[in-house]
Amino acid sequence: MTTDGSIEAAAFVMALRGRGVRDTDTLRALERVPRERFAPGPYRDLARRDLALPLSCGQTMTAPSAVAAMLTALGARPGMRILEIGTGSGYVTTLLLRLGAAHVHSIERYALLAEDARAALLPDDRVRATLAVGDGLDAGSLPEGRFDRILLNGAVAALPPHLAGVLAPGGRLVGALGTREATHRVAVFRDADGMLEECLGERLRLGPLTPGRARVL
Repeated sequence: MTTDGSIEAAAFVMALRGRGVRDTDTLRALERVPRERFAPGPYRDLARRDLALPLSCGQTMTAPSAVAAMLTALGARPGMRILEIGTGSGYVTTLLLRLGAAHVHSIERYALLAEDARAALLPDDRVRATLAVGDGLDAGSLPEGRFDRILLNGAVAALPPHLAGVLAPGGRLVGALGTREATHRVAVFRDADGMLEECLGERLRLGPLTPGRARVL
């Protein structure tokens, strides 16, 4: 990263701290991953601002402060196996890898977005990330096994029960409940005995996760 890039990254992180982001690991990951690499060309000059940016297929790149809130709640640790629903630009996928994920299995309903995200990943990151096209809200699209963490990059009216079912003991799922007008972060925890606990958190501005695999794009 150039000196100018380093200064810009540091200013980006300081701005997020001013918005209440305090988790050191999350801030370090946000500093290390250039958001402009994943933003569409016309919006790259806005990538280091706390703004949601348009993506193709009518989707959006979530504002960094909302991403930070989700990642902080997720509490990803090195060596974890993580399921991500809604790849989008691939920015959050890369952040999860910088947080130390051993592997991220990310599912995107739009093939075009998945292709763009795959192209944006660094070669070394492609080894530890699987970007699949499918309906992450449907049990049939999930790979085998359980996950230490599950992240929903968008809001749903209700959490699909099959997602909680693939949480490993001690695992955690983070997403958002509600509509585009009012969404709140939600976290689901599975303890060592298999019991689940759900916790509703702060209000976040997140777009909806649409069920089904896109047939055209």
